[in-house]
Amino acid sequence: MIETVKHLVGSGGPSGFGSRSTAEHVTVNCDLRSLTAIITGATSGIGAETARVLAKRGARLVIPARSLKTAEETKSRILSEFPYAEIIVMHLDLSSLASVRRFVADFESLHLPLNILINNAGKYAHKHAISEDGVEMTFATNYLGHFLLTKLLLKNMIETAAQTGVQGRIVNVTSVIHSWFSGDMLQYLADISRNNSYDATRAYALSKLANVLHTIELSRILHKMDANVTANCVHPGIVRTRLTRDREGLITDLVFFLTSKLLKSVPKAAATTCYVATSPRLRNVCGKYFSDCNEARTSKLGSCGVKAQRLWTASELLVSPASCTPHLYRTFKCSLTNDAMCKSQAL
Repeated sequence: MIETVKHLVGSGGPSGFGSRSTAEHVTVNCDLRSLTAIITGATSGIGAETARVLAKRGARLVIPARSLKTAEETKSRILSEFPYAEIIVMHLDLSSLASVRRFVADFESLHLPLNILINNAGKYAHKHAISEDGVEMTFATNYLGHFLLTKLLLKNMIETAAQTGVQGRIVNVTSVIHSWFSGDMLQYLADISRNNSYDATRAYALSKLANVLHTIELSRILHKMDANVTANCVHPGIVRTRLTRDREGLITDLVFFLTSKLLKSVPKAAATTCYVATSPRLRNVCGKYFSDCNEARTSKLGSCGVKAQRLWTASELLVSPASCTPHLYRTFKCSLTNDAMCKSQAL
C-alpha cells in the first residue's frame, strides 16, 4: 500500500527520482558519446524511447529487430531529431536461437566495442505458439533468446570495459508480474511447450521471473570473474504499449481502464531502464531489481539464488546446439523445485 501511494504521488526515493521521472530527466547529466549500446525491442514503446534518449545523450546505437523495415523507420525518426546520432540496424529474431547466433556473428564482424546491453524486447502472446527450437514462444522470446544473446556478447563487454575503464552495464527488463508465478518453473515450461494447460498471463509471468533469476546468477558469475560489468533488472511500470498487441479486446481494455491511475506514459516508463543503464550513482551496483528508478524487492521466488543457478544450468543446455528439449525438461524438472534449499539460504 505504501509503495502504491508513493507511486501515485510520484515521490522520489533515495535516487532522487520516482514514478514521475522521465528518461530524459534521469539522463540529463549523462555524456554517452564514447559508448555503444545494443537495445532489443527498440522499434516501439519503452524500447523506442530508451533508444531515442540514449541517442540524444550521444551513444552509438545498435537496433536489432525482426523487421528491418520497422527498424529503419525507427532509425529515421531518431535521426530526424538528432542528425548526429550513429545508428546501426541489424536483423534479430529472439525466438530463434540460430538468429541470435547470426546476429552476434554479424555484430562481431563490425569490430565494435560494447558498453551497454539492454534486454528490453518482450512478448505477451494470447495464442499458444512454439518456437522453431521447440520452446513456448513467450519464454523463448522474453528469456531464452536474451539469455543466449547475453552469453555470446559477454566476452566483448568484459574486454571493452577492461580496455576503456568504463564499466559495462547489462539491463534486463522484467516486470512486477514476475511475482505472479508460483510452482515448478521448468515443469510448467514443459507443459506449455506441449500446449498443455497454457495460460498467457502465467506464461508471461514465468518469462519475467526467469529474467529476474538470470540477473541474479549473471551477477554472481560477473563478480566471480572480477569483471567490470554489472547486471541489474528493472520493472518499468504499467504502461500500455504494443506488448499487448496480441491481446486486444474488452477484457484488456477493462483492465487498463481500472488501472489507469497507475499507468505511466512511455517516457516515464523508460526512465528506470535509462537510469540503471547510465547513472554514475550505480557504479558497482549489481544483481539488483529496480522500480521507479530505485532499488526494490523481488518476490521470494525471485530472490532465490539456488533457483537462479539451476535455471542457468538448464538454460545453458537449452541453448546448446546439441540440445534435445524434451530430454532437458526431464533432466531439470527436479533441479528447479528445491524449495528447502531456498528457504535455508534465506535464513
